Amino acid sequence: AAQAMGADFAYVGSAFVATDEARAVDAYKAMIVASSSDDIVYSSLFTGVLGNYLKGSIRNAGLDPDALPESDPSKMSFAGDAKKAWKDIWGCGQGIGAIKAVVPAADLVARLGREYEAARAKFASSAATLRA
Repeated sequence: AAQAMGADFAYVGSAFVATDEARAVDAYKAMIVASSSDDIVYSSLFTGVLGNYLKGSIRNAGLDPDALPESDPSKMSFAGDAKKAWKDIWGCGQGIGAIKAVVPAADLVARLGREYEAARAKFASSAATLRA
């Protein structure tokens, strides 16, 4: 899809967190599988930089994901134990709705390859039809 829209590059991250080999805790992997894009919060609170975070992990930390304050990046400190303060606030991308299970990384890579080739073939076929 990214190439069809003219992109030269795209990336996948969250799907690889939900693999057997990822060193993420099992609860993080399970939350990814159980969540959808509706479960993502875009906030700068945790690092000073805007990012996507799982609502469930924010709730588990005792915060209201729908009422997070803005951060002041100039006052952020990641020295000592401060860097561990948000270790259980889990990041995740908007594509998590497509993640249905924790799988071996090799299976994920193979599936992504198959899906890419199928999309590329469909796009090529549609482009040929339009040229004709």
